[in-house]
Parts: sequence; structure tokens; C-alpha cells
Amino acid sequence: MAPSPKELPVPPQHAATYWAEACKHLVKKDRVLRRLIPQYPGEALMAHGDAFVTLARSIVGQQVAAKSASAQWKKLLALLPEGLTPAQLLRLKVDDMRVVGLSARKVDYLVDLAVHFTEDRLHLDAWGEMDDESIIAELTAIRGIGRWTAEMFLMFYLLRPNVLPLDDAGLLKGISENYFSGEAVSRSDVREVAEAWKPWCSVATWYIWRSLDPQPVTY
Repeated sequence: MAPSPKELPVPPQHAATYWAEACKHLVKKDRVLRRLIPQYPGEALMAHGDAFVTLARSIVGQQVAAKSASAQWKKLLALLPEGLTPAQLLRLKVDDMRVVGLSARKVDYLVDLAVHFTEDRLHLDAWGEMDDESIIAELTAIRGIGRWTAEMFLMFYLLRPNVLPLDDAGLLKGISENYFSGEAVSRSDVREVAEAWKPWCSVATWYIWRSLDPQPVTY
């Protein structure tokens, strides 16, 4: 039996405006989320406020342990006492960025990202009206930004409600453990499970992540 709306946790102030409506839908449509959602009262996906910083941090964090990525990020920020902006990053010397531990490839990626912002190659002001796939196409044209990173950007910066990151290891693991008794799952398995989640796949994904991690997931 699904929890009544009065029994569902009240979303925190930082939650997207659709969070309560999404939770109401998910507990009606999905037996696993019916159990999970009430376990995490006062929690929700948290947005990040700067598009360039969000994408730059995702590049720094690629293919390295979280501890190393955090250390490199802090060192990079220390080079920019006035703050990390596209223009400020482009003023840095390549050697300075390499000293903080960034690979030559990541330096190239960060520079390309900054150029896209400074030369207005991105339609930031139009993102609110653009559909998810159009934004993904625009972001993945930047070197070092793949589909997964673009999807995380849609979820955590633009707060898009219906993102299903099929390549996300945490989502695959969470669906395996919660729906398939630990058996490996395919992308088609994920799509099948997520049919009941639409149009709130971002919210469902966040709760599946939350079921695995001691702290809320953030990017």
C-alpha cells in the first residue's frame, strides 16, 4: 500500500519545485521507491549555481579518485584568488595548471571549455527553453564533455526532471540491487524499470543513488 501524501516527507527548501509531485507519482507507480522515498526525509537533489564551475569541476574529476580530484581542484582554485571564471582561467599558464596535477589533456579540455564560454559559443540564455537532447548536443561539442557529464549537468545545474543516465555505474548498481537481487543489468533493463518513473526519472535516479550511498550524491 502506497504512503498517503501526508505520510511522504516534506521536501527541503532547496528542492526543485516539482519534487513533492514527483515523489507522489513515484510511490504510486514503483514498489521500490514506495519503500525508499520515506527513508530520506528532508533530503533532495541539490543544485549548483555556476555553469562554468560545474563543468570545470566535472573535467577535473574525470578518471581520478575522488580524493585526488578534490586536491587538484583546491590547488587550481588557489591559483585564482579572484575566482574561477573563463577569463581568469585563460590567463593561467599551462605549466601552472600542470603543476597542480592536471594532465595535459585535462588542461586542453579546461581551456576549450573556457573558450566556449568567452566566445559565446553556448546558448546559456536559451537553455531554459531548449530540450534536454539539444543541450546535451551543445555540451558534448566541448572537448572532454561526454554524455554522462552533460546529463549530470542537466540534473544538478538545470534541475531537469526526467534525465535517465543509462551509463551511470551507480544507477546500474542500484537497479541491480533493488530490483534484480544483485544480478547484472543491461541498459534495456534500466529502460524497462524506468518506464514507471516517467516523467520524473531524475528524482527516481537520485533516490536509487541515495539507497547506495551514506551521503546524498552531488556533482
